[in-house]
Amino acid sequence: MLTRDTGRRRSHPTVYERLAPRPEAVEAALAGSREAVFWLEDAGERPSHPPLAGRRSADLAVVGAGYAGLWTAVLAKRRNPGARVVVLEAGRVGWAASGRNGGFCEASLTHGESNGRSRWPDEYDELDRLGRENLDALAADVTELRLDCQLERTGMLSVAVEPHQVAWAHESGEPLDRDGVRARLDSPIALAGGFEADTCALVHPARLALELARVAVGLGVEVHEHTRVTGLGSSRSGPVTLTTQAGSVVADRVALCTNVFPSLVRRTRWHTVPVYDYVLMTEPLTPSQLASVGWHGREGVGDLANQFHYLRLTADDRILFGGYDAVYHYGRRVRPAYEHRPDSHRRLAAHFLTMFPQLDGVRFSHRWAGAIDTSTQFCAFHGLARGGRVAYAAGFTGLGVGATRFAAEVMLDRLSGLATPRTDLQMVRRLPLPFPPEPVASAGIQLTRASLDRADHREGRRNLLLRTLDRLGLGFDS
Repeated sequence: MLTRDTGRRRSHPTVYERLAPRPEAVEAALAGSREAVFWLEDAGERPSHPPLAGRRSADLAVVGAGYAGLWTAVLAKRRNPGARVVVLEAGRVGWAASGRNGGFCEASLTHGESNGRSRWPDEYDELDRLGRENLDALAADVTELRLDCQLERTGMLSVAVEPHQVAWAHESGEPLDRDGVRARLDSPIALAGGFEADTCALVHPARLALELARVAVGLGVEVHEHTRVTGLGSSRSGPVTLTTQAGSVVADRVALCTNVFPSLVRRTRWHTVPVYDYVLMTEPLTPSQLASVGWHGREGVGDLANQFHYLRLTADDRILFGGYDAVYHYGRRVRPAYEHRPDSHRRLAAHFLTMFPQLDGVRFSHRWAGAIDTSTQFCAFHGLARGGRVAYAAGFTGLGVGATRFAAEVMLDRLSGLATPRTDLQMVRRLPLPFPPEPVASAGIQLTRASLDRADHREGRRNLLLRTLDRLGLGFDS
């Protein structure tokens, strides 16, 4: 709709603003919550792995004991059981993104079909095939390796909560009208939906990381926690040396899996920015509360706004509710203090009660946050350094649960000098455009966030800045 005097499209309040709950209801829902990661607590006792002391030699050294590093170690031993593999972790196994994400394990390697087709139109069908193949292989590994990670092949439900999103929902798998989507998830703000049965699984994220570490150790991998790598050195053609606080590892090949943290290959540090994502977890729902929302298929759920929410059920019938805010801090900094953001958690609680007014009275038990490694192409990139002796993958942009396994296969292929369908991909062979330095990065990201919010208030219409970024292949997302 056009305003009479300016010609500009009128801004409309979103459903979360129109139907916002009473502030006292939000405060009551959050009153008993603790700032702690539910998954890490629920995983139970966590085995410890000694810090590295002294000098080691290895066929393969892996930096980082999150999903990417642990999949790399496990798959390397599967390929060559006699290989000497060492994993070095600055903190503890799975403590960062791998232990605090939503547990959505998606087949997509490209942050959805639209992004994939726009960036790699000639190879999208192959990317889609490889992504589905990777998800199936991950599920098979869970069974074969007996990973106790609560995997459920539930599928993904995309929900339109604004009229302009209905067409998008009908492009997201099996189209569902209002009655159809509410038969799966009974929210009064759901207008339509799309369901994909085969493209998403759910896992307990912390258990997946801990179980991969258990299997790795059982296969003979050395895992060292509290071992920060401070240097990466190599001669022209010899082995690579990783220096730590109290020792070193000399390895024929190295895989860098440091996710959101600064890469040891300095030239790639401009290719990611850390974006903080915020999450709430309810107490377990009673049978009557669960019945009031339906959700008999236990699907993973996401709405279709630019600033989107994601939600799912846990094994004990809690609801995880996250997303919307994607917060960048000047200078690409990653700090524990950034996890404390009461306004973001209050906003999430208000949006939850808007989506499920029948759950008024439900309490949140946990609230937390974590940093996501965002790239300008909205999905992981891959690279080689030091004459092909060092491989890296980063920039997963919220897709790490499934895509890290694919990335591990890519790194192992490339470190072995293999030509495979994975290594032939343009997505693998070309780096994305980097983010600019400060202060341009911060100004650009904040302006982009404001533009995305404006699009959500203007029936999804993207302004000149967003259209220009689309054409240039630049982006910012969580």
